[in-house]
Formats: sequence, C-alpha cells, structure tokens
Amino acid sequence: MAFLDNLFGKKKKEFRAACNITKEPLEKGFGYLLTTAQIVTSKKYWDMIMTEPETLSYTVSHFKNQSSGTQMRTMIFEKYATVGKPWIISDSIISYFEVDKSAAKENAKKWWAAEGQFTPEQTGPAATSLDEKTFQSWRDYAVLEAGREKVKI
Repeated sequence: MAFLDNLFGKKKKEFRAACNITKEPLEKGFGYLLTTAQIVTSKKYWDMIMTEPETLSYTVSHFKNQSSGTQMRTMIFEKYATVGKPWIISDSIISYFEVDKSAAKENAKKWWAAEGQFTPEQTGPAATSLDEKTFQSWRDYAVLEAGREKVKI
C-alpha cells in the first residue's frame, strides 16, 4: 500500500525562494537572511532603490523641489521599512549591507531548513527594531538624500 501511496500520492512541492531585492532564484541553502532594520540602514541600498527606473522620476522631481516627488519617496521608504518578515537575499547584493555575513548566512541556512518559517531576532518593521533617532536618520537619508549623486539636475 505504501508503494501505491508513493506512486500516486501527492508530492510535496519543493520549497523555493528568490532574492527579495533582485528577484533572482536562490539555490536551496544559499543566500543571506537579513532583517528589515539591516536592509533600511544601508546608503547603497537606498541609492539603488531611489534611482531604479520605476522610481527615478520621483527622485528627479524631489531634487527639483517638487513635493510630489518627496511624497512618493516617503511612501517608498514606508513600503520597505514596514516589512515584517526577514529578507532572503543573494550573493550579488549582500555587499550593499554592512552586516555580519557569516551570521546572515547561518540564519539563511536555518530559514531554508524551516522552509521560510525561521525568523531571526530583531525581525519586524524597522521602527520597532531601531531606536527612534536612528530610524529617523535613515528615513531622512532615504527620503531626502538617496540618489543625489546619480541624478543630474
């Protein structure tokens, strides 16, 4: 009977993941697991996000002192800063973050073993993991300064 169950039974779908930032597929056991606080405390990350093709027009508007651009940049910051789950990211983007890479890799292994259910300490929205002054400082950078060097006004 067990043979027939194996033969005709439903197979469990294999757990897969893609980088939360680049969307590239990750092989099982690979990548790094970061918290939202670790993500939003990166200048390189914000410079990249605020100059992507989808957001560049808001950045240009912001630096031309148009309030609509600043409002959109604020919404973009809130979108990312309020993520409650940990971020699984690829080797190609880890250099954007100043984190303990070996700890992030170990957490990723635990995350894979738990099929995405593992959450490291300090997981949750950045405002709950960072002190108010630090959070506000990163919010100000992301909204007011990110991408300035990449935009010619």
